[in-house]
Amino acid sequence: MPYFNFSPAERQTKYNLMKKFYAFVQKEFYHIFRDTRTMMILFALPIALVVIFGYALNNDFKNIPIGILNQSKGQTSEKLIHRIIGSGYFVVEQTLEKPQDIPKAFKSGKVKLVIFFPMNFQQDLYHAKKAQVQLIADASDINTAINTTSYLSGIIGDFNTENGRENSASIQVSTRMIFNQRLLSVYLFIPGVIALILLIISALLTSVTLAREKETGTLELLSISPISPYMIIIGKVIPYLILSLLNSFLIILLGIFVFGLPMVGSVALLILACFVYTVASLSLGILISTRVETQQAAMFASLVSLMMPTMLLSGFIFPIESLPLPLQLISNIIPATHFIILIKSIMIKGAGITLIWKPFSILIAMTAVFILVSIQSLKRNK
Repeated sequence: MPYFNFSPAERQTKYNLMKKFYAFVQKEFYHIFRDTRTMMILFALPIALVVIFGYALNNDFKNIPIGILNQSKGQTSEKLIHRIIGSGYFVVEQTLEKPQDIPKAFKSGKVKLVIFFPMNFQQDLYHAKKAQVQLIADASDINTAINTTSYLSGIIGDFNTENGRENSASIQVSTRMIFNQRLLSVYLFIPGVIALILLIISALLTSVTLAREKETGTLELLSISPISPYMIIIGKVIPYLILSLLNSFLIILLGIFVFGLPMVGSVALLILACFVYTVASLSLGILISTRVETQQAAMFASLVSLMMPTMLLSGFIFPIESLPLPLQLISNIIPATHFIILIKSIMIKGAGITLIWKPFSILIAMTAVFILVSIQSLKRNK
């Protein structure tokens, strides 16, 4: 029935009902807008997902660090090197002097691929009309290895087309994959899965546990007890540290004996890497728990701020070099980024501490910062 057919009393009743309904909707908007966590889910999370997936789910490779071993020193090899650099896909990170330098360059993680011009390259090209250049790729990151060799082969093919018009000479490309000759995908995924699982066990469970104690009031009792904040932190870390290390060893054994992941490097160094990463993850969980008040908030903070960036920005699936600079900077403050470098370098490449001291140092520095900030937070709450 149309509104104007109602009696004045009925119209007033309808008006009052709509007014109450409008006030109810207005109240719901008010509750949503004043809840920071809800606003994050509604607006910040979708924007972050679009930005991260928009850049991470991108097959275009750029700024890939490569090494050059140019024993030819001829005009053609220099011209081809300039063409490769000018493509925008590659950055010459290291110039090598001899073939023996190649494994060290890969183990240090400075380069993803080495272009090798043999000594007789120039002579073969202009006398035999055929010369060979070798692309040596680090196949521990299988996606990067396949794409970089493919891109470089295309650039060299275009160079051949232009150069062949003048003297009918051609450059042949030979590809060599090291550390993963069979191009097994487990070399890429298992290290990332280990990093992700350890992070979930360590950071997520620790943050939720301490947040639960906040909700039940146990933490307040600890705060007024003679126990110092340092002892509280250590007491919270030790049980999860032991359990997380046991889990890490189990996961690594599964990777080795079930999925065929190699163990080339030092076992002691691998244990040290797992220990340092686990402590960093635990301290990060403690830090999250000191900043939130409820288990739900702790779980949300852990999953959104740790799990998703670890999957997308740590080099687990997508190469960090292809990300824009702001996301690369974010990836550098994710503990899993440095742990994945460590576990690949130790297990797959057999690198020693002299080549991988930097990611170790970064993880130790992160741990120190997380623990210090957590202690300061506990002191403020005491």
